[in-house]
Amino acid sequence: MTTTRQLHDLGQSLWIDNISRQALDDGSLARLIADFSVTGLTSNPTLFEKAMGQGDAYDDAIARLAGEGRATEDLFFALAVDDLQRAADLFAPIHEGTGGVDGWVSLEVSPLLVHDTRGTMQAAAGLHAQAARRNLFIKIPGTPEGIAAIEEAIYSGIPVNVTLLFSREHYLAAAEAYMKGIERRLDDGKSPLVESVASLFVSRWDAGVKETVAPQYHNRLGIAIAMRTYKAYRDLLASERWQRLAAAGAHPQRLLWASTGTKDPAAPASLYVEALAAPDTVDTMPDKTLEAFAAEGHVGAPMPVDGGYAEQLLDEFRREGVDIDLLAAKLQKDGADSFATSWNALIGGLEAKVAKLSAPVAS
Repeated sequence: MTTTRQLHDLGQSLWIDNISRQALDDGSLARLIADFSVTGLTSNPTLFEKAMGQGDAYDDAIARLAGEGRATEDLFFALAVDDLQRAADLFAPIHEGTGGVDGWVSLEVSPLLVHDTRGTMQAAAGLHAQAARRNLFIKIPGTPEGIAAIEEAIYSGIPVNVTLLFSREHYLAAAEAYMKGIERRLDDGKSPLVESVASLFVSRWDAGVKETVAPQYHNRLGIAIAMRTYKAYRDLLASERWQRLAAAGAHPQRLLWASTGTKDPAAPASLYVEALAAPDTVDTMPDKTLEAFAAEGHVGAPMPVDGGYAEQLLDEFRREGVDIDLLAAKLQKDGADSFATSWNALIGGLEAKVAKLSAPVAS
């Protein structure tokens, strides 16, 4: 049995953190589903910037959409939605077979809306309608402004992948927004079945402290934060409040591990994948991380539901001078800024591509 299948059988979903038209056209994504037990896909502006900025796979569609007079942002979302609709259709049998729990793809609202609650709500509703797929999440950042939009999106029946979460407290805020949205739906006689995941970013913690902590603490902080958050997740699922919602027919907002590719060249490629093995969660990872884990990784004991040694290790990091709360806020801001930078590069690249494709051919 493959290691990826072992994780699947443990109760963890493996999603690929990548999207490109080439992978759809040449069957690469279909092979990941068949050979590596991949059951979902995530995307973000950085991934689309790379996909659309390389090669000519999108050129015909860009030329056609530009010819229709599309604004650049509208043109991008038309391209992205087309890709994700195709990916969603590949995962549709998994989605149906799991009763809507698995088989998801994700599309992010513009990162420029990160501090705009109303704009985020409007964008989420528009993209949800445009995509017209039951198994497509709209990604909304878990910033204070985003949290308010998440509650409204869930209440409106829009499935949400909450992104840019970095701490237990960030996760609990996202979970509160999800539960409030479901409770409001029940109060109004609506179905409680609106799916969601909450994406906790892991490896960026270790990149953030590498230069300030002793070597024995390298590549350990992200895992400790994940363990602490997993305890909060399991505690929430055992709470009376959640049990009432579950009895009414709601599905849990699953905890998703994001940023699980190692950023330290000295660390094993499958470091985080092995450490984050946990039932009722999702691990989304880059292709290279998935391939490395399949080739040389192993599945050990699942993550402890009681948080294990997380609090003890976090105390050690505090003694090393790490302020967990301040760093979480910084990482969320830096993550939002990074996606905005990728977004601006993406839009600029598309504008350059449109100009190139529209230029008259020299005779």
